[in-house]
Amino acid sequence: MSAVPETPAAPSRPTVTEREARQVAEAAREQDWRKPSFAKELFLGRFRPDLIHPHPLPADEDVRRGEEFLAKLRDFCETRVDGALIEREARIPDEVINGLKELGALGMKIDIKYGGLGLTQVYYNKALALVGSASPAIGALLSAHQSIGVPQPLKIFGTREQKETFLPRCARTDISAFLLTEPDVGSDPARLATTAVPEGDDYVLDGVKLWTTNGVVADLLVVMARVPRSEGHRGGITAFVVEADSEGVTVENRNAFMGLRGLENGVTRFHRVRVPASHRIGEEGQGLKIALTTLNTGRLSLPAMCVGAGKWCLKIAREWSAEREQWGKPVALHEAVGSKIAFIAATTFALEAVVDLSSQMADEDRNDIRIEAALAKLYGSEMAWLMADELVQIRGGRGFETADSLRARGERAVPAEQMLRDLRINRIFEGSTEIMHLLIAREAVDAHLSVAGDLIDPDKSLGDKARAGAGAGAFYARWLPRLVAGPGQLPGSYGEFKHGIDLSAHLRYVERTSRKLARSTFYAMSRWQGRMETKQGFLGRIVDIGAELFAMSAACVRAELLRSRGDHGREAYQLADAFCHQARLRVEELFGRLWSNTDDLDRKVVKNVLGGSYTWLEDGVIDPSDDGPWIADATPGPSTRENARRPIR
Repeated sequence: MSAVPETPAAPSRPTVTEREARQVAEAAREQDWRKPSFAKELFLGRFRPDLIHPHPLPADEDVRRGEEFLAKLRDFCETRVDGALIEREARIPDEVINGLKELGALGMKIDIKYGGLGLTQVYYNKALALVGSASPAIGALLSAHQSIGVPQPLKIFGTREQKETFLPRCARTDISAFLLTEPDVGSDPARLATTAVPEGDDYVLDGVKLWTTNGVVADLLVVMARVPRSEGHRGGITAFVVEADSEGVTVENRNAFMGLRGLENGVTRFHRVRVPASHRIGEEGQGLKIALTTLNTGRLSLPAMCVGAGKWCLKIAREWSAEREQWGKPVALHEAVGSKIAFIAATTFALEAVVDLSSQMADEDRNDIRIEAALAKLYGSEMAWLMADELVQIRGGRGFETADSLRARGERAVPAEQMLRDLRINRIFEGSTEIMHLLIAREAVDAHLSVAGDLIDPDKSLGDKARAGAGAGAFYARWLPRLVAGPGQLPGSYGEFKHGIDLSAHLRYVERTSRKLARSTFYAMSRWQGRMETKQGFLGRIVDIGAELFAMSAACVRAELLRSRGDHGREAYQLADAFCHQARLRVEELFGRLWSNTDDLDRKVVKNVLGGSYTWLEDGVIDPSDDGPWIADATPGPSTRENARRPIR
């Protein structure tokens, strides 16, 4: 690297209160609901099957182009992708990435006029499920590039000039990455430390970004940095497109993980990196809003790959359980194993229903799917992990054994343990399960918080609270009576879902339970008011119930679609019925835990743990960790490490 001017003294890392951090996150939210949302209505106790049934379908031309590409991609994966090699060498071969470029896989979601394939969200997700089954690392590379990298934010917020400049590159040659997380900043962006200081017609970037998926091989970066407020600059967290080979950009480390060994994920340092103002995406201060809006549909790529994982788990479970015999019959016929197979089959069907329905709604753009996409990510990542865990259990010792070891001793090289390792990150990627619970809960209770407003704001005067109380009273006087009765109590409701197997009963359950869920949320608001947001255990269960109800709805609607088209309709009804029965048991357990749980006791134990009261319990072990810092130093400045960037050419 050539010499660069010394940076001025680094600004101190932003220190923010909990309230200020929440205000930053709240300001980034999309406040308005200009389009209907099935999931939002569900949380409010209004079951709206008219928003999802009849199941929306892609246009014939979209299907034709999508199927043509899937056929080419399948051939490529079968003939040119060696997933076992990628796992062993912890790297996707350059020739594979270049082959994907030639195939147009980098531009699946990019408009045809910019050199992309212009696939719909539905077919983009099918492609990710397919390629992810061949190599999860390749699926992650393509997803990070198109779902959250340069193409998606530019599609929504970019100028015409930016689209014409960058999208053709992203469609065919250039890999992109998204850089938000920092060594000491995860889900709390209010503390973002990377700065972008205006200087003439440029911004000068300084800072360090962590876990930059694709960052090691990327050509273009979307970087979130804080612009200081000054004359002529409103400041705030802002998004930029940065050339990865710019002077002052250094990939300081290629990170290694328990799974996704081929992932090109690193630590990237920016030192006095000059970025033209024309590369800023949107306005100053819009960065978080751009990130969240990008993820509204971008999150669908992850559950799409979870669908692929579920399909593979089902295939292996079926083949192995029919072959393996214990006590005179195939292990699948033993109830303890059979119940696991039934769970995998039913859950895969429902998860595919959730992803396809959400994706088609995204394509049609008639509904606001921010909650649906978030639920798909949350539910997909959790259920796929459970399915992979059950597959390992079904395989027994062979499930714990590596594919290479199985191959070496003459058995089929089934990478079940790798699947478990690879899927684990999905519960953390693009919003951990805990953060997704809070994000969805915030959207789900938006109506309550909007109505309560000043009533639960500790800084408001008594007069403001009185006026807010009057408004809230009027709202709940209209809303609460609607939660008492509904179609779910009428035996003939949703009769179009009764064909041999009766799915209408499950939809009546969804309708009744949706109202019960809304009543429970209201009771909690009445009980805790402004403290509601601290009741994360309660809110997580509320969200999990909503996720199960959404999945039940999607499964029934998909089953009816397949029946109406003569496409495995009877079998689809069987799977939907099985899934709904399984989901109902989980829902009832979650309702029981809303009010009967150990949350208060757990908080006391946690305080004692942090206070050192239980250190005696840690005696008798040796900690193999070294003595390094918990969080690496991310002080801005020139890099002292060799650049690990590896562009693909």
